[in-house]
Amino acid sequence: MGVVDQEEIDKMVLQYLEKRGFKQAGLAFQKEVQQSSKGSNSSSTGQLDADIAKKILAFSEADGPLQYQEAYSKLRSWAYSSLDQYQHELVRVLYPVFIHAFMDLVAKGHVQEARTFFNSFRGDHEMAHSRDLQRLEGVLSPSHLEEMEFAHSLRQSKVSIKICKYSYDLLLQYLHKSQSIVMLGIINEHINFQVSPGQPISIADDADCVTLFGSDRDAADSINQKEIHWGLLEDSLEEKLEKSGALHGESEKADVEAKEAEVEENKKRSADGKQGTTTKKTKKDKAANAAAKASRPENVSASVPTRVKPELALPSIPIEVEHSILEDLRNRVQLSNATLPSVSFYTFINTHNSLSCASISHDGSMVAGGFSDSSLKVWNMAKLGQQNGANLLVDNESAATEQFPGSNSEGRPFTLFRGHSGLVHSATFSPYDDFLLSSSSDSTIRLWNTKLNANLVCYKGHNYPVWDVQFSPVGHYFASASHDRTARVWSLDRIQPLRIMAGHLSDVDCVQWHANCNYIATGSSDKTVRLWDVQSGECVRIFVGHRSMILCLAMSPDGRYMASGDEDGRIMMWDLPTGRCIAPLVGHNSCVWSLAYSCEGSLLASGSADCTVKIWDVATSSKIPKSDEKIGNATRLRSLKTLPTKSTPVYALQFSRRNLLFAAGALSKQP
Repeated sequence: MGVVDQEEIDKMVLQYLEKRGFKQAGLAFQKEVQQSSKGSNSSSTGQLDADIAKKILAFSEADGPLQYQEAYSKLRSWAYSSLDQYQHELVRVLYPVFIHAFMDLVAKGHVQEARTFFNSFRGDHEMAHSRDLQRLEGVLSPSHLEEMEFAHSLRQSKVSIKICKYSYDLLLQYLHKSQSIVMLGIINEHINFQVSPGQPISIADDADCVTLFGSDRDAADSINQKEIHWGLLEDSLEEKLEKSGALHGESEKADVEAKEAEVEENKKRSADGKQGTTTKKTKKDKAANAAAKASRPENVSASVPTRVKPELALPSIPIEVEHSILEDLRNRVQLSNATLPSVSFYTFINTHNSLSCASISHDGSMVAGGFSDSSLKVWNMAKLGQQNGANLLVDNESAATEQFPGSNSEGRPFTLFRGHSGLVHSATFSPYDDFLLSSSSDSTIRLWNTKLNANLVCYKGHNYPVWDVQFSPVGHYFASASHDRTARVWSLDRIQPLRIMAGHLSDVDCVQWHANCNYIATGSSDKTVRLWDVQSGECVRIFVGHRSMILCLAMSPDGRYMASGDEDGRIMMWDLPTGRCIAPLVGHNSCVWSLAYSCEGSLLASGSADCTVKIWDVATSSKIPKSDEKIGNATRLRSLKTLPTKSTPVYALQFSRRNLLFAAGALSKQP
């Protein structure tokens, strides 16, 4: 067996201490070596076994750049060659190990080796984590790790991974046998395993198993313990309708039933004699019971939303507008999984790929489109129907002259609004369709009057492009989402924001108001959705589970549930009181750009870049039995109908107050 001189061992130890940055320990070790060499002779020179030397040498070279590539490659091969039953759980470990190995190499100055490592294995994670990889691709020096907040937050926190006990034991066994110091160090420092007994967690729940990169899971759990008041507003129009018109209608219906029963009894009286009178009384009692039941709200056992007071000063509704809305509510079609909505689809043609957003008014009478040339155009459906007789929104500059704001030109059925100096990312009509808001890459938000065809206000506050803007359900207030990682709450009469919501780690891509106007929800590129208290500006919920950036949000009419759609085509339904995901809605194979709840909340419509509109049965999906909650299958969420377009990605969806579904999109190519 070979031997190694003591001097060589001392050199290896010194090299190891220097690489680790233990300068004081290195100096102390050098002094000790010098003192021991003075007091010893040549005959007492220690001879050590070569195996010990190899161990020390392995530790000294453990941080070498080649060790990372070799160790990760072995871990990757082992994970993918594992038994199918445990493979998907073990593969989850690869992504956090991959990004932390890359950042460790950069931090130690091995930039070129880090790039080689990154490019060698990024393909494994491109589909699920493309946004993260694009950001990390810009890390080219150790200073970037400190300057880039996303990378810095990743290095400062641990990733939570759910894994069954047997998979966890298999992983530990592999790490000990392979003696991979690099991989063991990364896993120990940056991953927090949540080990559960029993069988491996289903692949369908994979999004919930690797959570909260760049954030603290414990902090999220504590935030989700905060109390929220998700009920509907007091004295809303729906409540007025319930107290007056609806109840009167039900009582009238009960009276009619009672009269019909009485007529029927009169017919039978001659044949039945005395027995008829008792039968008459019995049926009258039944009719009275029916009236009593009608006067009581349906689904008594169901959770009825409580009424809450508004935290914001709400504007008054004009009398004529209130009457119009009440008329719509009285004539509303009740939808269910057996009664699907009628759909009116508005198609933009000849846009030459310049349409960037679309919005539909609440009654479907107007459609707005934002374009890459910084223009905003509003089509009047009544004029369009008179001229063309079809729902085709033509944007062909050479076809006819444009209609500019304030002009009385009858040449085109649209009004052209100009004012922005960058691409228009979002547009939204006010609840009463008298105003229109638009946001742009020029970092401004503009308010337009749809009756005067003029720009009224330019709101400046964001420092970067504004991706989304949404009116509140009562008007007057609106919220915006921006590349500056903040959401802001505004009122029409002030040019400065009332509240600034900061906390997301990346762009805030979309924003949505709660039904009671006391909260707003924001979706971000950091793969989380947050719920904010409008009055305090605090984050009161963090929803974790998406694997890619969130593109759209929708709130249920009763205020309890929320739906979010992401870049991968995944839709998730959330329970606001608990902050938990009810279940995913899987069916789209491309980005989900728009979501809309029906007025009674039983159906959810989703519009996607895959050129389809899907109708989902969310009334049953929100009542999943507890015994089924742990079962990771998508069958608990039912897709009722898929409505394909010829070749039109769906940009916008809107349910009218009468439950007619409007949709809009731009024809991408001629069929």
